[in-house]
Amino acid sequence: MKSKFWKSKKVLVTGGAGFIGSHVVEKLVAREAVVSVLDNLQNGSFENLENVKSNYSFIEGDCTDSEVAGKACRGQDIVMNLAAKVGGIEYNRTHQATMLRDNLLIGTVVLEAARKNNVERFLVISSACVYPRECSFPTPESEGFLDEPEPTNGGYGWAKRMSEKLGMYYAEEFGMKVGIVRPYNCYGPRDHLDPEMSHVIPALIKRVFDGEDPIKVWGSGKQTRAFLYVNDLAEGMIQAIEKYPVPDPVNLGTDEEISIKELIKKILDISGINAKIEFDLSKPDGSPRRNSDNSKAEEKLGFQAKTNIDQGLKETIEWYRNYQ
Repeated sequence: MKSKFWKSKKVLVTGGAGFIGSHVVEKLVAREAVVSVLDNLQNGSFENLENVKSNYSFIEGDCTDSEVAGKACRGQDIVMNLAAKVGGIEYNRTHQATMLRDNLLIGTVVLEAARKNNVERFLVISSACVYPRECSFPTPESEGFLDEPEPTNGGYGWAKRMSEKLGMYYAEEFGMKVGIVRPYNCYGPRDHLDPEMSHVIPALIKRVFDGEDPIKVWGSGKQTRAFLYVNDLAEGMIQAIEKYPVPDPVNLGTDEEISIKELIKKILDISGINAKIEFDLSKPDGSPRRNSDNSKAEEKLGFQAKTNIDQGLKETIEWYRNYQ
């Protein structure tokens, strides 16, 4: 049974027309929240919100514009700040300054706009990229500020670390209820397909369906990830700001870990396509391993991922077929 907490709550979702944001909006509408979306439509689209159609208010604008953010936050009970500058491993590696500048600006401007408009609750969306390369596995939240973030995502990782700190200090100084989540490797329908910006799963699916043979995969293929299906992540974010609006970071991930080599084999198998796989050792692996300790999410939020990688890939590939 769904909580009554959200009924009639006024909720602003920045980046709400994007990949993850649109799934959050759908879940909030189903909970009878009064939803507003702030998005500049650079990465998002109205097509992503097709399932909720007229059940939300839309504000087109940039989250880095303090006037736009201020108007969007006016009268809101909760702000879920999903707006972000995102990219794949190569984009992040070669645009460290851009990733730090843009994401820190988004986090700062929206949080200040929420404070000025007396928004009661604010969700900071951080990232697994805050963690250093040499961290424990599965990684506990306590290691989020150890050493430097993993180098290929340094700018993005530092922006998310600083957004977390800002949320903590705003809660302390201004009495806001601030929640913080660190999502791990999300994937699913509506993910970004631009080769320069996409993450590993949509990038591989696109290559498979584009007829690439051999499939060229960056790195050794030995690096492992725990991929979280977007529907599960959206649920975890909503539970976080409802049940634990405390400036204490919570990992949102899954215990199911898989190597990139195994991943591409699954994508080929589910797609029914035969192709060879070629690993490009001149390209970086990124973190050799990435998996989260999810015990805090279970304890504080009652959150557990429900979608296994096979089911999630099937649904993502089916979406891609229809998208084409």
